[in-house]
Amino acid sequence: MTQNTDPSLKTEPQASGASRPRQIGPRHLTRTQKLIGTVVALIVVGLLAVVVAMSLGGDKGGDGQQGGPGGPGGPGGGRRGGPASTVGVATAASADIPVLIEALGTVTPAATVTVRPQVSGVITQVFFREGQIVQRGQVLAQIDSRAFQAQLTQAQGALQQNTAQLAAARVTLTRYETLQGQDSIATQDVDTQRALVQQLEGAVTANRGAVQAAQLNLTFSRITAPVTGRIGLRVVDVGNYIGAGDSSGLAVITTTTPIDVEFTVPQDKIPAIQQRVYSGATLPVLALDRTRTTTLDTGTFSTLDNVVGTTTGTVRGKARFANASGALFPSQFVNVRITLDTLKGAVVVPATAVRQGTDSAFVWLVKADNTVTKRTIVTGQATTTQVVISSGLSLGDKVITEGGDRLTEGGKVTVAGQAPAAGARGQHSGQRRNRQQAQ
Repeated sequence: MTQNTDPSLKTEPQASGASRPRQIGPRHLTRTQKLIGTVVALIVVGLLAVVVAMSLGGDKGGDGQQGGPGGPGGPGGGRRGGPASTVGVATAASADIPVLIEALGTVTPAATVTVRPQVSGVITQVFFREGQIVQRGQVLAQIDSRAFQAQLTQAQGALQQNTAQLAAARVTLTRYETLQGQDSIATQDVDTQRALVQQLEGAVTANRGAVQAAQLNLTFSRITAPVTGRIGLRVVDVGNYIGAGDSSGLAVITTTTPIDVEFTVPQDKIPAIQQRVYSGATLPVLALDRTRTTTLDTGTFSTLDNVVGTTTGTVRGKARFANASGALFPSQFVNVRITLDTLKGAVVVPATAVRQGTDSAFVWLVKADNTVTKRTIVTGQATTTQVVISSGLSLGDKVITEGGDRLTEGGKVTVAGQAPAAGARGQHSGQRRNRQQAQ
């Protein structure tokens, strides 16, 4: 008879004294035992994760030191022999860079004229609308001309009277001169008649002047525009009496085509501007809006003032614009951009590539083996996006524009958008294999 070796079968005594096997099922765990088991499992998983992390982080770098947390583009990247930093790169190129002078200017009319009457009287008619463009010689208003017409008639009558007297005196003088030749009249009478003729000639001349003055006053009763431009608001209405040379006048006319812009430039720029102007060069000038994004008009540099402001160290300048579109308005503030010269074929790099050191500017230069070196440069003219490199770089040199804050001399870099080097791929593959083995 075989003995049962199954531990799950337990022999219990029976009432008759014989024994029979009875199978006992799995024991049910209590709630406390389940909780303890869960905590133990979590502790084991945490310890395993720590061991894997220490295994991955304990790899040595190329220089025998423990690798830092920085991968490509991360903290600590770009060190000699360490992981390569991902950077942005640009190539030094050749470009024509304008030499600019920026200034703040004020639009000023080429001419500002207050229209004042030259005779006094009551305004009977107004022929212009406020704000309209008027032409030189255009009639703007009419002053009551009846008094001036009467003065002209009176002056013409006096002229006719004296002209007739002069004609009679000349006839008499001719007769006296004939009798004097016959020795039939005294010389004194001839001289007296000659003096009378001269007197009447002077009177006629004065009468002619009076007629001209009356004609001018009659003409001045019609007020005309002295210049072409935009007329302002009307000061005097129909029916008002206006005096000759009245200070307020009838209206103000400003010449807006062409128009000028006045600005100030630093006194250090005077020699360069004068050199260009005296050589006969025409300096183009742009008038920009306050945001420097929209060009209002294009003009040319006119002149500089003859004195430098002692308090500001600047000199006033003026540029003229055609203003055909009317975008420039008198007393408007604009930004002025003068093109002083153009640098042909200059070596330029993006402005983000230039960095400022303690004593000079420098760039990070990328060498053929994808390592970097610091290169000291001398900068020149700059625009909003580019900087001229006077010395320190050559055409085709590659400089770093992004990610240069984490670099050190001789560090390796990876250009953004390019595939990593073979060594870097092998290193990443080894790390992946280590992680798989740890799991």
